[in-house]
Amino acid sequence: MTKKYLEGNQYNPDIYRSDLDHWQEGDYTVYRTTQWTAPGCHDGCGILAYVNKEGKLEKIEGDPANGYSRGALCMRCLDIVEAMYSEDRLKYPMKRAYEDRGKDKWERISWDEAFDLIEEKVRYFQETYGSGSIVVQQGTGRNTTFFHSTALCYVGFNSPSDTGGFLSGSSCYGPRASVMALMAGCFIISDMSQALPERFDSPDYVLPECILIWGNSPLVSNPDGFLGHWIVEAMKRGSELVVVDPRLTWLAAKAKYWLPLRPATDAALAMAIANVIDEEDLIDHEFIDCWSYGYDAFIEGCRTMSVEQAADICCLEAEDIRAAARFIGSAKPCSLQWGLKLDQQVSATPAGQAIMGIVGMTGNIDVPGGNLLMVDHAFNLALSTGSNWRFVPEDQRKMILGNNRYPMHAQGDVGNMAQEDVVLETLESDGKLNDVGKDFPLKMFVLYSTNPISNMATEAPRIYDAMVNHSEFNVDINYVLTPSAMAYCELVLPIAMGPERNSLRAWWWPLRVIRKASDRYYECKTDEELVAELCNRLNPDSPIPNNDIDWMNQILSESNTDLTFEELTKEVIVWPDWHYKKYETGEVRYDGQPGFNTYTGRFEFTPVLFQQFNLPLVPYYEEPRESPVSTPELAEQYPLILMTGRRSWEFFHSEHRNLETMREFHPDPIVEIAAELAEEQGIQDGDWVWIENHRGRCRQRAKITPGLNPRYVMAEHGWWFPEGDRERLYGVFDSNINNLTTQSNIGQSGYGAPYNGLLCKIYKCTETNSEVLPTEQVTEKGGWSYERNHLDF
Repeated sequence: MTKKYLEGNQYNPDIYRSDLDHWQEGDYTVYRTTQWTAPGCHDGCGILAYVNKEGKLEKIEGDPANGYSRGALCMRCLDIVEAMYSEDRLKYPMKRAYEDRGKDKWERISWDEAFDLIEEKVRYFQETYGSGSIVVQQGTGRNTTFFHSTALCYVGFNSPSDTGGFLSGSSCYGPRASVMALMAGCFIISDMSQALPERFDSPDYVLPECILIWGNSPLVSNPDGFLGHWIVEAMKRGSELVVVDPRLTWLAAKAKYWLPLRPATDAALAMAIANVIDEEDLIDHEFIDCWSYGYDAFIEGCRTMSVEQAADICCLEAEDIRAAARFIGSAKPCSLQWGLKLDQQVSATPAGQAIMGIVGMTGNIDVPGGNLLMVDHAFNLALSTGSNWRFVPEDQRKMILGNNRYPMHAQGDVGNMAQEDVVLETLESDGKLNDVGKDFPLKMFVLYSTNPISNMATEAPRIYDAMVNHSEFNVDINYVLTPSAMAYCELVLPIAMGPERNSLRAWWWPLRVIRKASDRYYECKTDEELVAELCNRLNPDSPIPNNDIDWMNQILSESNTDLTFEELTKEVIVWPDWHYKKYETGEVRYDGQPGFNTYTGRFEFTPVLFQQFNLPLVPYYEEPRESPVSTPELAEQYPLILMTGRRSWEFFHSEHRNLETMREFHPDPIVEIAAELAEEQGIQDGDWVWIENHRGRCRQRAKITPGLNPRYVMAEHGWWFPEGDRERLYGVFDSNINNLTTQSNIGQSGYGAPYNGLLCKIYKCTETNSEVLPTEQVTEKGGWSYERNHLDF
């Protein structure tokens, strides 16, 4: 990676100081930095932080000289001052006794006392049960490649048990990431000119004729290092859209073709689209003949799904599927922007394979305006550093829960994480039920930027029960006291926010510095300081420097850059040297030969390793395991199809609920329903309604939404009420859609779980049917009685 500046920068350096990393502006010192959690999002946009003489942050503005976000900021960034100085923010380390779980009996302690307690517990669990009994759970992550949480797990605890926050089926990018790794040898991302300093004006760039948006609402979610407004910029320049989404989003309303498929039937639709493209000879023969493997078998597999069959399964018109497929196949180029809803179904792997196949068969791999091959690991930093995988001994690697049962998970996953459903089964059985061949009790959990029972964990009441009754000592590293910490943690550690820390941020491009601008809030530590100190305290052979800047420089020295952290603070932007079709020049494979970094050296339409994993080689469709088709008797009682995870402008997962400004815009949880359903149930817009199925129920406010199929509903996730009673766990189960979702009900690859496409019913809340709210039902009455799914070991 080399330094490269914007030539002909449209921004006046005398006004925007694009040549400086900080400057004085009246009584303020203005720091140019990157906002990246906590609280967070998927991105890391350029900000100008205005800090007063007392070292306190007073104002945030977007940085027009930042090549990634170019001055644009969402309301979450603009509200970071309120987040930093909220009274809800943790100020000091706090502890309580095991027997006081769920009670507000926290005692302030010092950092030395907190680290002493952690060391005491770690040594005890290591000696008594083995290092694997200590689990680190991560959320979306507060840092690049999760290098903090994995360092803490692998180096500090010497444990192989790094995992997510009970995210069933690794259903957030894991399924798509593994499919990309096996088919293309690396990630692919939509090319919205973000690799080029001149962006859309670059002579090397070609505007997508078609942007295929699948299972993603990018304007709101801005996922995986992708800013949704880039699509709007492309639309202004002439790009047209195909949107695959049950909901009539703003982008769907602007699309040339909108395909509102039945939730969780994506594999059927993708197979049918591939059929049309092949039948009408819209394929890229040169790419298929010269650079791919397994196309004939792939398309034969897709031919088992006719357009008419797919139309019937997906509740679409056959001609709409054909028309959209023709446009996708004929557009030169076509760019895919796909999203989370593809991961959140049991057919996540075959759906991902079929959609990746569409990108490959149309020749839109690493071409201008198509989909870029990300040869370097995501986050633009060394993979070995990012995952800290090199520090895991060979014998420990064999002890990663789930990898023996799901070999694709072991081979394809981004971070070699323990499979979350297997972690739950192991915890519930006190180590008896696992796939490593011996008792494997899980005793200590460290929650790292995750709030499981509010957010990631399907079957939230089950996770609550498992953690309260089967774990022995838990630590939460966070910026506020969450429901999960209140429910089952003995120690909470206060973490610093973006403008208070030194770190790095790069998800794809460009490499950006997070530099300390303001003073710390009370006794908060940064992630870098906390993890480095703990690793060096617990592991005398720790390879991690005990200093945040030194650690960042170590990571940079092993990455594709010759810049130090200090030098990076002086740069407005660092751009990669970029060109297209890298598979032709030997820049994709590790051995330097032309081709792809796959088993065959080609783009694999049918991944060779699928056979080793005992998986079907070609795409297939699996009907959702709960649906009007597969479970008609259940559907009579629960006739609606439930979608979860509705994104909002104000919140990132379970974060930001404690901020007055955000709650002013969005005070309550929302479930979107059609006008026909509202009329049928006597529901008015804004009414509190119960969403219920055979697992449980929760309540949210009805939002009558145009364009939505009357049989589909879309509910929000991540809700808790920080203004509520701590000992009532902030009412976390009252509006928790994960009272209705299911754990240990995953795809055969180990990836994909039905957060999307389950069954439910909706009815209006009344005083009578609301006498017992879900939080009391779960914490006092044992939850709801139903048959749980269990993995078969």
